[in-house]
Amino acid sequence: MRDEEFVPQLGKIGNRGFRSGRRYANQVLAAVNRAGGQYARKGAFTGKRFGRGGATAALLASRDRYAAFRQRRVTVKARIVRLAGKGMDRATSHMRYIQRDGVNREGERGELYGPDHDRTDGKAFLERSGGDRHQFRFIVAPEDGREYEDLKPLTRRLMEQMEQDLDTRLDWVAVDHFNTGHPHTHIIVRGKDDLGQDLVISPSYISEGIRERAAELVRIDLGPRTDREIEMGLNVEMTAERLTSLDRHLLRMKEIEKGVSPFFVNDVARQTLLAGRLKHLERLGLAEERRPGQWHIDDDLEGTLRRMGERGDIIKTMHREMTEKNIVHSAVDYDIYDPTALGAKPVVGRVVARGLSDEFNDRHYLIVDSTDGQALYIDIGRGDATGPTPEGSIVRVTPRSLDPRQVDRTVVEVAAANGGQYNIDLHLKYDERATDRFAETHVRRLEAIRRATKGVSREPDGTWIIAPDHLDRVKEYERLQAKREPVIVDKLSSLSLEQQVGTDGATWLDRQLVSGHTEATGDSGFGKEVQEALRRRQQWLIEQGLAHEEQNQIIYRANMLSALQRREVSRVSKQLSEQLGLRYVETHAGETVEGTLRKSIELASGKFAVIEKSREFTLVPWRPVLERHIGKQVSGIMRSDGISWTIGRQRGIGIS
Repeated sequence: MRDEEFVPQLGKIGNRGFRSGRRYANQVLAAVNRAGGQYARKGAFTGKRFGRGGATAALLASRDRYAAFRQRRVTVKARIVRLAGKGMDRATSHMRYIQRDGVNREGERGELYGPDHDRTDGKAFLERSGGDRHQFRFIVAPEDGREYEDLKPLTRRLMEQMEQDLDTRLDWVAVDHFNTGHPHTHIIVRGKDDLGQDLVISPSYISEGIRERAAELVRIDLGPRTDREIEMGLNVEMTAERLTSLDRHLLRMKEIEKGVSPFFVNDVARQTLLAGRLKHLERLGLAEERRPGQWHIDDDLEGTLRRMGERGDIIKTMHREMTEKNIVHSAVDYDIYDPTALGAKPVVGRVVARGLSDEFNDRHYLIVDSTDGQALYIDIGRGDATGPTPEGSIVRVTPRSLDPRQVDRTVVEVAAANGGQYNIDLHLKYDERATDRFAETHVRRLEAIRRATKGVSREPDGTWIIAPDHLDRVKEYERLQAKREPVIVDKLSSLSLEQQVGTDGATWLDRQLVSGHTEATGDSGFGKEVQEALRRRQQWLIEQGLAHEEQNQIIYRANMLSALQRREVSRVSKQLSEQLGLRYVETHAGETVEGTLRKSIELASGKFAVIEKSREFTLVPWRPVLERHIGKQVSGIMRSDGISWTIGRQRGIGIS
């Protein structure tokens, strides 16, 4: 035959009749799943095995899933922190934070330890980390951590195993915490290997390998989970309203099959568990049996169950705290405050408890017994965003606004009139009524936005370049701030209601009475307690000659609040004078305040700063900006609406 060019015309591969309508590959994968095996799909490079420990993580992940049921469970949270810029300052703060008071078994300060010593120097560790690009932070929490009297041996063995897996020595320190229901260990690892090179750990080892190694060690210590423990645990999982191992098995089946069937599993007992779980998910509206034995599960099953689990944990925490404080509420009064909800209103109430919702990211919560009769769980964000809120204190919680402020709109107006530029001189020229102090508040706002988002730029001469979409950039800045501080917490009084009733200061109760309305809207719970406290406070004011009853109405003296504040300041100043050996001098509006900012004190009338001179001292209203300047020289001018401070050699800071 003659050689001719041959071009094959490929058509669709015909179905051979085995389980009509399904690809052969799917049939194979389904068979693998029924046999309890695993399968892998080849995909693009993800980097999961890049770095040290990737091969070990793959080996650990390939073990029999059913054998894992006997493994003791351990939760591991991991975070990689870059140390460039202000990273070392944050690393120092984190080191102080994990060593804070009240975290060990005795309720005392956490003790830093290392591979060889039960006490180690955190400052020296940070000095060694000075040139590091990054550091690793881990939280290791064994499910059976309560069985351990001391977590140090477990932590050291885990770190030794990690050194073997990563083939390098690790420089690390750790602190054990017993201040929650689950004892856990904070571990900080330097980002350098034993040769001084950047330590790169495989993401798969961080996400899976460390957990598996820790679980192995706990299993060696406490033994494998017994058949009885496994059976009880799985029976509980069948009706649990959170993400469980049964749900993860169903999700793996969903990846292979369009539908999910418990009968794809050969193990009879496991078929029963999966069938029971699917029935419970159906009651929750997360699964549907579309034909006998074939189930469709919700696409967002994992996310929904995680949220349900978090809510369940929150309600349990609230119930425990309210019970410990002997505060009675029905279950329907428990709620989780959502500041982003449409029409979310401020909350006023008594602090029942403050705690950590996410210790790794330092996120705190408040449980507030509100004046409208509800018990609310409130996420307040990072701990350093909200000042101290002792139990029993009265607070107002307000949702953080995401809209641009008037100061932002003013900046845009000035810049629009000056070719997109803004500075204090241009502001004063644009608005002749403005003052230097007023314009400086706009500069501080721009500086805060620049540091957080790089949304504005500043020229060397101090002129700011304002983009046409500046207000959109401000919204982005506010969204970032809301993640850190979703609500604003104002402490209305550090005193409990009982303490406020008979004190000689200007209390929150007095401000409610003078304003002519109360923030207590409920006739039960804390709202009822507030109404009773207001009646008792009225009687006390009448006895003190600060109010009188006239035609069935209570009339208050015009200067009642200032009179109460003077009474309290006079009493406290005498006590301080004896302690300090200094003479008290009252400061009036228009006078200069100079001296050393010694400390702050909490009074019923509010928080005050103690300013010392060589032979005398004075008390002036406190402002949060002073917190970082205790022990420094300050000066300012007392005004009716606040004080204009000059701190050290810094530019004057105006405080309204």
